[in-house]
Amino acid sequence: MQGVDGHERVFDWLDTEAEKRAKAGLTRKLRPRAAASDELDLAGNDYLGLARDKRVAGAAAAAALRWGAGSTGSRLVTGSTELHTELEHELARFCGFQAALVFSSGFTANLGAVTTLSGGESAIVTDKYIHASLIEGCRLARTDVAAVAHADPDAVKHALSTRRKDRALVVTDSVFSVDGDLAPLNQLSQVCREHNAALLVDDAHGLGVLGEGGRGALNAAGLAGEPDIVATVTLSKSLGAQGGAVLGPRRVIKHLVETARSFIFDTGLAPAAAAAALAALGVLKSEPDLPQKVLNNSTRLADHLRGNGFRVSEPQAAVVSVQAPTPEDAVEWAARCAEQGVRVGCFRPPSVPDGISRLRLTARADLTDGDIDTAVKVISECAPPSATS
Repeated sequence: MQGVDGHERVFDWLDTEAEKRAKAGLTRKLRPRAAASDELDLAGNDYLGLARDKRVAGAAAAAALRWGAGSTGSRLVTGSTELHTELEHELARFCGFQAALVFSSGFTANLGAVTTLSGGESAIVTDKYIHASLIEGCRLARTDVAAVAHADPDAVKHALSTRRKDRALVVTDSVFSVDGDLAPLNQLSQVCREHNAALLVDDAHGLGVLGEGGRGALNAAGLAGEPDIVATVTLSKSLGAQGGAVLGPRRVIKHLVETARSFIFDTGLAPAAAAAALAALGVLKSEPDLPQKVLNNSTRLADHLRGNGFRVSEPQAAVVSVQAPTPEDAVEWAARCAEQGVRVGCFRPPSVPDGISRLRLTARADLTDGDIDTAVKVISECAPPSATS
């Protein structure tokens, strides 16, 4: 039995865990940024450069003054405003789906979609590289889950054909967040139909970048609005706001409203964020060339870095990754870039499913040729000696 002072040591195990992470080069720190900075940002997900657009920020400010700072309650109580309804209508129409439901974040949208569209009578088959929010949804579903080889329709087919449940849900990202590669959506859809399974696609990195005028990866694949397909999106990347949404058939959205715990028991998205997302969607409609600018910039960034000898992913959307020799090298590399005025992302285990640490760069529509040249110069000069192939 512990002594009277034992209560002071109940969290001593946290120190042991912290030491393990430090030895593995996996410590993490918050780095608050200032409201204004001369730093070149290649780390954030503001793909269209709309987070500070006056039309978007102005809409948020006006909505806060009109509707208040918060939504005041869950969506089913007092947290739904006319802004939420309008945003859902516009999102569904823009992306080509029957209906949409707005959540407080993309994370909660994924939790709600996975848990309510699966359950004990449904098997889940996932790509092993899916986003953490989808993984958590699978865990909460409390059913059979098979995580199969990355971007492999044959592996999905095998898992579906050997499942023990009557129903099945296949879960994938459209654009994978680490390397920016695309899922084989058409092949996955075909496999799902052959085996009577639904397909859930997280299009967080596709909306605003892929498809006609930025309508997303499912639009690009010709699958938007299909009766057996559901999409999730985030409002915090291309739309520069905050929040998430599920898009799909009306009966799916009705089911979510009535059963998704991450919707029913969560405070609704703040009206200012809903208004900002609506305004950003309006900008995207009026400036349909923005997505192509993102793609052009990601290709140019990757080509230049590859030309300097780095191991670089082949960009298929906004994300470009550059492999680092070790987790420690990745952290030091990113820190040196920041000191030179270029902010880059740093991805290490467990955030990278293949265990390879990376610098993660995000192209934006508003990057100039000079910005890209500066970024390539700084990244190259700050690289560890073993980073080039």
